[in-house]
Parts: sequence; structure tokens; C-alpha cells
Amino acid sequence: GAAQATERGLPASIAALLDTQQELVGSSTLIALPEHKVKLHGRGKASQNDVWALLRSRTGYVSMAIEGKAGETFGEPLQEWLKEASAGKLARLNYLCRLLGTEYPPNNSLRYQLFHRTASALIEAERFGAPHAVMIVQSFRADALSLADYVSFGSALGSSLSQGQLTTVPRHTGPALYLGWVDCELANDSAVASVV
Repeated sequence: GAAQATERGLPASIAALLDTQQELVGSSTLIALPEHKVKLHGRGKASQNDVWALLRSRTGYVSMAIEGKAGETFGEPLQEWLKEASAGKLARLNYLCRLLGTEYPPNNSLRYQLFHRTASALIEAERFGAPHAVMIVQSFRADALSLADYVSFGSALGSSLSQGQLTTVPRHTGPALYLGWVDCELANDSAVASVV
């Protein structure tokens, strides 16, 4: 809604976060798709992004997945997701770990949603020939548990993540990967009415 009224087609908080990385400064939206599904390797459900956007930066396209949170968790931890796991589930997790450059099997306390949502940004970056992939958590309510889960996920990928920061994740090949967390206020009635 409000992002459409901005010159770059992004909420101000997300634009400011992107601008902290030299390669992403000034990125603007070409297309944004709500509830965008990204097919993952193997059988099973696609990763459904709250918003997926293709951006243009001065250094090329940017594939950006947004995961909106308002106090809920990042789904079940791997120990729950893997209960009585089929060979297909194990193969999918192995694929996600290889794509993200983390060890397999990963720590069972990590949240599965963070794996597939981050992977969806990379998969779409590869599909569109984008040199940059970004996964941003857009938090609308303070949630220390989800923030801790996000930080733990970053550690598994070899990065030190924190609230209000966009951080580069080390990778050897493929698109550059960035993970970020931004706190946003919920829109009030007058803000919604000004867009409609």
C-alpha cells in the first residue's frame, strides 16, 4: 500500500535497510508479488513468500523475499518438521543446506521456515539472473524469541545477524546473499485510508 506512493516502491524502513549495503543503494521495485510461491527441490509444498519483489540496483537485479511477522514464530523447529521424515524430506533439507552453504544435517533447533524462505530469494535470483538475493524479516511486533531464532539461523550460515541490520552471508558461488531484520509499525486507519 504505502510503498506504492514512494519513489522507489518500497517502505521507507526497507529502503533504508537496503541502502546500508553499497551494492544495493538506491534499489527500486520493478515488480512486487504478494503470496508469491517458489517451487523448491523435490516433492512437497512451495515456499510462499509474504511478498517477493524484483528490484533494480545500480549493480543489477535484486531478488527480495519479505517475511512479515507480528509476534508469531518461524514455524516449527527442524526437530518437529523431521519427525518420521520421509526420504523426500531429508533430500529437500539436504538441498536447502547445500544451496545456503550450511552443514547437513543442521542444528535441529533451527526453524525450517527460515531455510526455505531464504532459499526462495536465492532460487528466484538464479531464475532472473540477479546477482543479489535478499531475505528480510519485517517485524510488526517485538518478539525476542523469533529474533533469537533468526540470529541462530544466521550463525548456522556463518553470519552475525542483528535487529535493524542487513548482513552479507558468506557464499562461494552464485548470487550474493543478504539477510535483514527491520521493525515496522502497523499502519493505522488514516494511513490505510490515504492509500485506498
